[in-house]
Amino acid sequence: MPVVYVGLGSNLGDREGTIRQALERLEADGRIEVLAVSSLRETDPVGYLDQPRFLNGAAALRTELPARALLERLQDVERELGRDRSGPRFGPRTIDLDLLLYGSETVDEPGLEIPHPRLAERRFVLEPLAELNGSLEVPGRGSVQALLAALQ
Repeated sequence: MPVVYVGLGSNLGDREGTIRQALERLEADGRIEVLAVSSLRETDPVGYLDQPRFLNGAAALRTELPARALLERLQDVERELGRDRSGPRFGPRTIDLDLLLYGSETVDEPGLEIPHPRLAERRFVLEPLAELNGSLEVPGRGSVQALLAALQ
């Protein structure tokens, strides 16, 4: 089973509590094992600036679910925890679970792109990934360390 990396974010309500609940729900699924969770960090919003600051991190998972089924499970957990997608793109949210990497696979399908298309542009994604695995490679893009260095 591949090691999968998921981005974690929240900027509404009990941010840390909601992130913890999301991880607990994933672990309780039975088909998903949470291997490690990065530290959580305060970050400024990106794209839509008129909103509270985010709490962001990442988790390493192992799962028997194929990538599309895992994405659907992540979205189910978001809905269960009050995620409302009717607002502006990149707007405020109770929880955000982004499928960043699925082993060494690359996927380019409607509604599913792996590696995550904006992963290389976002320090708040790359730093937690580097914390979880300092030698992590992003398929087709190089090491997380090199991607972080390019943002300096």
